[in-house]
Amino acid sequence: MEHDQDASGAQRLAWQNAPSTGAMLCDPRLGPPDPHLLDPASYGDRARPVDAGGRQAAWFVDGEGWQGVLRGYRRGGLAARVSRDAYLWQGESRTRSFREYRLLASMRARGLKVPTPLAAAYWREGLTYRAAIIVERIPDVRPLAHLLEEPVWEPVATAIAAMHRQGVWHADLNAFNVLLDPQGQVWLIDFDRGTEGGVSDRQRRGNLLRLKRSLEKVGADRGNALWGRIDQAYLACMRGMAKS
Repeated sequence: MEHDQDASGAQRLAWQNAPSTGAMLCDPRLGPPDPHLLDPASYGDRARPVDAGGRQAAWFVDGEGWQGVLRGYRRGGLAARVSRDAYLWQGESRTRSFREYRLLASMRARGLKVPTPLAAAYWREGLTYRAAIIVERIPDVRPLAHLLEEPVWEPVATAIAAMHRQGVWHADLNAFNVLLDPQGQVWLIDFDRGTEGGVSDRQRRGNLLRLKRSLEKVGADRGNALWGRIDQAYLACMRGMAKS
């Protein structure tokens, strides 16, 4: 096995065990890198399925001094008919897990409210690979989908605007990927396929419209009313940031 350090500050471990090869990134708090950390079966009864989202591929897991959410990458739509969890190999830096880990680490370093990445791995076989990630669990949070009549539009809009001002685009900004903690702080989660380095006006608007469709789906008129307030607060926030 090959053991070194990633540019994100994580420990990196690579292995070659036929018929598959792979590698993982691991926060030092989890101890020595071990691929079994990304296998829910290795936790036994301590791995508890996450109820919402994840295409039945997410679990609450924990270790000594940490609690996390383990998520296996799964395909949706028509692609799932071909394979639920295999992706075309395009190099390590293009794997879904490593890209999300490094994006989250970068966002955390810039002060954005996103989960701390704890571990990520891929397993390659020929032209395809499978992948998984663990992010730190945020305690006692509730999704925006369950807060349709709460006055949360200002902090939600501020969090989305801050993400965009940092040049980050979210691939699936929906009502379950926006969480609020007991202190009223907003956390954005699930940055699979997200990007950094700049966000166009069209991409910004696309994020907001994706959230609109999600809120309408879970709350009909109530969801649409909340989105309208979020949208107004977002535009005001972006104008304010531009002046500062």
